[in-house]
Amino acid sequence: MKQILENALDKTKEFWPDLIQVYQWIHTAAKILENEEDLSAPLVRSRYFGLVGSMLRWKHQTKKLSEYIEHFHKITVSYSSGLFHCYWVEGLPRTNNNLEQMFGSFRHHQRRCTGLKKAPSSTVVSGSSKIVAAIATKLKIFTATDLAGVNLTLWRQKRQEVEKLRKSRLQQRNFRKDPDRYLMELETELLQAILPP
Repeated sequence: MKQILENALDKTKEFWPDLIQVYQWIHTAAKILENEEDLSAPLVRSRYFGLVGSMLRWKHQTKKLSEYIEHFHKITVSYSSGLFHCYWVEGLPRTNNNLEQMFGSFRHHQRRCTGLKKAPSSTVVSGSSKIVAAIATKLKIFTATDLAGVNLTLWRQKRQEVEKLRKSRLQQRNFRKDPDRYLMELETELLQAILPP
């Protein structure tokens, strides 16, 4: 084991100085985003982009990893519009890990209930309602009185949205099953709509 480790370290020794430099930059970026000093949002943003700009200017110091620094800069810029909201809005979490965990839990339970490896197609149609219901029932037990107080107009609108999605999925399935027949039916409907009776 010692020989394998020494061999690996020897083969990668040219990368270590670059890795140490990049690690220091990334560690500093994480520290800025942690915002332990409780700085204002504009100041956090300014410091963070100052560091990213320095990384870009000094990327030549890390010859082997300079392309990764360019990639880091590109990704940072593309996500920058949503990166600093947590410093503006009090109580907003810095990451969406909890939300991702909730979606993962939902997918896991859907797979367990259906026995399928992938989420069932009904998730596409009514997933937004199912996920909200799954999260809400973890937070509170709903009674018949709670359900009776639902706004019927909003409920009917939601049902219409779900039905529209269901019909769209049904059309897609019919097309995949027999494209020629599906297209012929569409053509017939179009001709009936155009031609006089």
